[in-house]
Amino acid sequence: MAEAFMNFVNTTLDWVTGALDMPSARAQVFGFQIGGHLFIEVFLLVVILFLLSQKSYKPPKRPLTNKEIDELCDEWVPEPLIPSLNEEPYAPPVLESAAGPHTVINGKEVVNFSSANYLGLIGHKKLLDSCSSALDKYGVGSCGPRGFYGTIDVHLDFEARIAKFLGTPDSILYPFGFSTMFSAIPAFSKKGDIIVADEGVHWAIQNGLYLSRSTVVYFKHNDMKSLRETLENITSKNKRVDKLRRYIVVEAVYQNSGQIAPLDEIIKLKEKYKFRVLLDESNSFGVLGKSGRGLTEYSGVPIEKLDIVTADMGHALAAEGGFCTGSTRVIDHQLHFQSCQRLSSSGYVFSASLPPYLASAAITAIDILEENPELLSKLKNNISVLWKELSKVPGLKITSNKESPIVYLRLEKSTGSQKDDLCLLEKIAQRVLEEDSVFVVVSHRSTLDKCRLPVGIRLFVSAGHSEYDLRRASESLKRVSEQVLGGHD
Repeated sequence: MAEAFMNFVNTTLDWVTGALDMPSARAQVFGFQIGGHLFIEVFLLVVILFLLSQKSYKPPKRPLTNKEIDELCDEWVPEPLIPSLNEEPYAPPVLESAAGPHTVINGKEVVNFSSANYLGLIGHKKLLDSCSSALDKYGVGSCGPRGFYGTIDVHLDFEARIAKFLGTPDSILYPFGFSTMFSAIPAFSKKGDIIVADEGVHWAIQNGLYLSRSTVVYFKHNDMKSLRETLENITSKNKRVDKLRRYIVVEAVYQNSGQIAPLDEIIKLKEKYKFRVLLDESNSFGVLGKSGRGLTEYSGVPIEKLDIVTADMGHALAAEGGFCTGSTRVIDHQLHFQSCQRLSSSGYVFSASLPPYLASAAITAIDILEENPELLSKLKNNISVLWKELSKVPGLKITSNKESPIVYLRLEKSTGSQKDDLCLLEKIAQRVLEEDSVFVVVSHRSTLDKCRLPVGIRLFVSAGHSEYDLRRASESLKRVSEQVLGGHD
């Protein structure tokens, strides 16, 4: 048996040796003879095929014991839902009465410059009577979106009324002011389109720009030279620009600066470079122009030259909601389904419609504006008086337009830090409220707000303010600013 085994081994060795000595199994590398390379290659190929055929290793599965589960839970430290704050969050004063020219805070009556109640219509008897009648007829809410089962006749009445007032073919009513801007923009501008926007636009417009997923290019705030250069660069460098939808987005009166947009120059650039214009009239509707029809009337520009006009009804009309007005085609695009697959305007389609009593109040507010042109005269006079008085405030400068209902004050000398600037401005606003019962607001911005303009103190002027209110506010701001900023300098 042993002899047979030895013969087998010797035969095998002879075969292997012969195979290695074969000419086909030899190779010459750098002048050296190497034998058996064919055998080695075959062997390695067999090993590779064997390894590839094997299943990957998996540890045996077994359920965790209760002790192991408890240990893992004890070791786990969850991440906080929000980052920790190193300072107390800003808490604005709480109003205890209607936000009219005078309101109540902490049981004390104060002069209110923090509400955009431009025509002083909050608490107006005709508006209250209109709301009461609508409440008796329709109830409090609509309980449904406009596009499905939430359209009530008073909604259609308002849309017809605002179109007639502004001289446009049609309009559409939204349930919330902010949703008007960030629904209208994505309804028309999509991915791949181009939007040129002012760097000072407020957050609702910024949100609309983001939701559109369009290519957004900002130009310097209210700077027509910068707008012209931006439009020129886009049209000259983009070979496909003629095939893209292109928009210019601006505010009539900028909420973050109080500046008024030069609409006549914007229209000239629009026509030269073939862009469309979306204008937000939230802070100019019911304020600018001979009859309060907004920036188009103020600038002497026909409203047909604008493609889309939006506005928040929570300002001059003292109601709520917003509207978009323009051509019938523009309005229909926001109203209807497209190809039964895509919804054009999310705020219109998915939100419950405006409560009927607010639509009724807005119609009444327009009627009051038309019947009482002296409201506009009183507002313009109040703006002029306050602007003149506040131009002498030490350490602060007015950056708003002389006819803007928003009187905007900024620091003459910035600290170099927006956080420190805010602290100084908040200190002024707090002392003015506590010592002289004058309520003004600092332009706080969230982390989502990408506005690049400096922060400041905003005073919203109302036709309901008396000259005594204006003098009281200006004298208080002068005294407090001198004390706070004098020590700072």
